[in-house]
Amino acid sequence: MGGPFACPRGIIALQQSPWRILTSGYCYEVSDLSYLTFALPLLLLAGAAAGFAGGLFGIGGGFVVVPALVVLFPILGLGTDESAHVAVGTSLATIIFTSIRATQSHAKRDAVDFEVLKSWAVWVVLGTALGTLIANWVSGGQLALIFGVGVIGFAIYFLMPARSGEPVFAGMPTGVPRAGMAGGLGAFSALLGIGGGTITTLTMTVCGAPIHRAIGTASGMGAIIAIPATLGFMIIGLGETGLPWGSLGYVNLPAAAAIVVTSVIFAPLGVAAAHKLPPEILRRVFGLYLVTVGVTMISKSWS
Repeated sequence: MGGPFACPRGIIALQQSPWRILTSGYCYEVSDLSYLTFALPLLLLAGAAAGFAGGLFGIGGGFVVVPALVVLFPILGLGTDESAHVAVGTSLATIIFTSIRATQSHAKRDAVDFEVLKSWAVWVVLGTALGTLIANWVSGGQLALIFGVGVIGFAIYFLMPARSGEPVFAGMPTGVPRAGMAGGLGAFSALLGIGGGTITTLTMTVCGAPIHRAIGTASGMGAIIAIPATLGFMIIGLGETGLPWGSLGYVNLPAAAAIVVTSVIFAPLGVAAAHKLPPEILRRVFGLYLVTVGVTMISKSWS
């Protein structure tokens, strides 16, 4: 390891290669792979939280992973634009595994409507492709703002009292309404780096589906969205410079792998909790978390 030298701007700086890690006001040159030692605890913790939340609420975990990576990547010297795009792309990659693991656990409890997944899949994938293209046109600050506003919108849903009585609609939408809603779900989720679970759960519950079946089906929707979206973020990020070591386009493979290690372990635990714990308490806690995340992301978009 080389000797210490003044660290620019008082943060961990990326001077193309290698990474430089801040120690007591000084930077030390280290190999490219050494940044994982610094980042690994946070990545593992984010994976555990994402997996548990994914199983608990039927979400892909993007509401946990994206904020964690948006905080982590600038510390490692990444610019704002690159941080937001790599955070979203990497989050989508982790959702593939978290979603599949949670869906398997929900399916064992007969809580997944595979007919809904099959009938929505084509339109969701088309919408995901559109969302990925839009993500390529917006700046990192704009992407953070979109994420923050979207998250606060979802927070309002979770903080509102759960609706009781007759469902708003007699059944799931079909035809043109289904195509529009599924396409919008895919586009919005790709932009935010999430699995679309919250929107899916909301749609199914207002259409009369039991909450546990809605959550289980929403888990499956995550993989349908995340697979094409991850490929899209890999493609649109090809050729970009200054990305972290191990990145394939806008997807950082080492970070994704570290997150997945714990997310697939904790996803079944979240599923078990979803079938035992009082739903109203969980809704409130998650809603407050989303408010915090949304405000943080919006403030970052202005910085």
